[in-house]
Amino acid sequence: MAAQAQQDSAVDSEHDSVRDREIDVEQAHLDRVYRRLEEKIHEAEFLMHDAAQRGHVGTPGALAERDAQVFRAGIHLNRLNNEFEDFLFGRIDLLLGKDGKKGPDGAYTAVEPAEGALGPDGTADIAETLHIGRIGVLDEDYAPLVIDWRAPAAAPFYRSTPVDPGRVVRRRVIRSKGRRVLGVEDDLMRPEITARLDGEELAVVGDGALMAALGQARTHSMRDIVASIQAEQDQVIRAPAASVTYVEGGPGTGKTAVALHRAAYLLYQDRRRYAGGILIVSPTPLLVAYTEGVLPSLGEEGQVAIRAIGSLADDAAGAEATLYDSPATARAKGSARMLRVLRKAARGALEPADSPTLLRVVAFGRRLELEAEELAGIRRTVLGGTAPVNLLRPRARRLLLDALWEKSGAGTRHSDPELAAELRSSFDDDVTSEDSFLAFLDAWWPELTPGAVLAAMADERRLGRWARRVLNPGEVRKVARSLRREGYSVHDIALLDELQAIVGTPARPRKRREQDPLDQLTGLEELMPQREETQWERAERLAQERTEYAHVIVDEAQDLTPMQWRMVGRRGRHATWTVVGDPAQSSWSDPDEAAAARDEALGTRPRRRFELTVNYRNPAEIAELAAKVLALAMPGSPSPSAVRSTGVQPRFAVARDSLAQTVRAEAARLLGLVDGTVGVVVAMNRREEARRWLAGLGDRVVALGSLEAKGLEYDATVVVSPAEIADESPAGLRVLYVALTRATQQLTVVSCERDEPDASGVPDLLRD
Repeated sequence: MAAQAQQDSAVDSEHDSVRDREIDVEQAHLDRVYRRLEEKIHEAEFLMHDAAQRGHVGTPGALAERDAQVFRAGIHLNRLNNEFEDFLFGRIDLLLGKDGKKGPDGAYTAVEPAEGALGPDGTADIAETLHIGRIGVLDEDYAPLVIDWRAPAAAPFYRSTPVDPGRVVRRRVIRSKGRRVLGVEDDLMRPEITARLDGEELAVVGDGALMAALGQARTHSMRDIVASIQAEQDQVIRAPAASVTYVEGGPGTGKTAVALHRAAYLLYQDRRRYAGGILIVSPTPLLVAYTEGVLPSLGEEGQVAIRAIGSLADDAAGAEATLYDSPATARAKGSARMLRVLRKAARGALEPADSPTLLRVVAFGRRLELEAEELAGIRRTVLGGTAPVNLLRPRARRLLLDALWEKSGAGTRHSDPELAAELRSSFDDDVTSEDSFLAFLDAWWPELTPGAVLAAMADERRLGRWARRVLNPGEVRKVARSLRREGYSVHDIALLDELQAIVGTPARPRKRREQDPLDQLTGLEELMPQREETQWERAERLAQERTEYAHVIVDEAQDLTPMQWRMVGRRGRHATWTVVGDPAQSSWSDPDEAAAARDEALGTRPRRRFELTVNYRNPAEIAELAAKVLALAMPGSPSPSAVRSTGVQPRFAVARDSLAQTVRAEAARLLGLVDGTVGVVVAMNRREEARRWLAGLGDRVVALGSLEAKGLEYDATVVVSPAEIADESPAGLRVLYVALTRATQQLTVVSCERDEPDASGVPDLLRD
């Protein structure tokens, strides 16, 4: 035994020395990269300083050149500074390729090894080593020190497997913090050969990069997966952008991460094409907050907007969702039937209870009147078209003037067309300058806003008229009552956006831009009386005003209602699309209706479909429990395969006396078992109550409603009363499936009497 222990100790020492040596090798390379990065930052700073000096020349041409150079140099400097920390993460060691062609990044383009790359004795020499990072870095001779992870040369890092290794012999993930390499993890793609690098046998360190990444503790922010992207995920990320890329995958397959990495990849591949911006639509503000740091870490920001579905319309209607609707109310508001109701409401809102029924003006010394019946006829004529009602106001004004002109009898005074036209023009000027006419027009045909129409729909009697034979009386009552609250729900936002399209926005005169005080001080206002906006200002303005995008990525697409699909569709009418979802996780009660709305939004564009099949989040023990609910929610649907097992079974607890105390105790227990975060998932109506239960436990634990859990992950989760979650809505079983698949390490299910737990505490829904 002592001899065996001594032998094991010697082996461990040898492994430690190999690991230390390989860390030193990577440290030396990282030091060289940072020296080169510092040189590039100094170059960018010089360009910024040089550009600023050009402004002193004092000519419009110099100022325009300065603005353009500052814009370009500022972006470059910001990008370098953003990626200065922790950006080198990978390495591949490759055999000699079939040809000697090099790509624009300085790496050889061959995918397969050359004929003589493998010796007859099973040995081979490493011909090329590439380091992979968040941005590309070239040395002074334009040789690659770091390959951008999105470059074609980096693809083998993600796609190489022992079954299909290509030229890759060893794949290494490098873990670093700041400028210090902490460790390396290697995967050997060709274990059957003996490879040499610089005359020495290639070393292999660690147990594999993927398992190391999966074991890391979670925080309240999503990390990029750029160092551990797997082959099927990489296929989606690098798929051509034409038309529609549709991606399905169960919980834990990395759908959200893939969507974010795809946005960064598309910008890298064709930045000019996607200068119109990329929109990523997320289901909740929590998921936006969770993911918003990923794109800057991948080298991209500014061109990508990540928006929750509940804030997507704030560019048009000035609103953001802060409320939740009951399931029955949500079903009514989200249904495509609401489109008919909104169109009637927009026209009906033109006639408030105090709408005037008589128009009286004085023109050419005569008093002219239009009574209620005549006014109603004019309104019907104007509304006979399909144009937005605000854009019909000029037509209504013209028809009112025509009717008054007819009443005046002045049209018969002159047979000469020119004199008749002059008289009519004078008549119109007389009438439209009268305060009484202007006040009447404002009251009779008010300029509508989406918020005003929605507020009118809060009147149950009026909504009942507009929704006759569309909504049933119970739906009318629920919708009207929900609209009386202060604030908007996520479903109201889609209604506001639809109303914006229905009522339209009257043309506004463009505001004159303010003078730059620097121009006035230098006397340049005489040369440039109205200063043109700079490239930077224009880019910022367009980003703020943008309502259409070059590419739209919809995350958790299965949750979008028909009305929300219409809202998203308006932002991608000329875009290419990536649609990411999982029907088994849908919280919408009528998937077929939503699918029809989705197909209408995407149009006739061809579809390219991918499926992610591997669950990287949940250990097998948790995935097996969740699969029981999936079998109830969607019989016959396959579960994604879990890649690991922890040996820790889900725990079941029963709240005998106090649900609050039981949940708090389980959350505290899990905080002591995991290094990262703990999520407590409850039915939506218990959210505020659950937050009080957890008060004082610290910021590593968070309470969230069942609909808020979508896309998030925690080291451990507590799912409270599966029966309550399942009974919330017709889609409750699918929502419960989502709740059970949030944990990366440990899961506790707390039951109460409603769950009918057995002697072991297992609730009825989760028993075999």
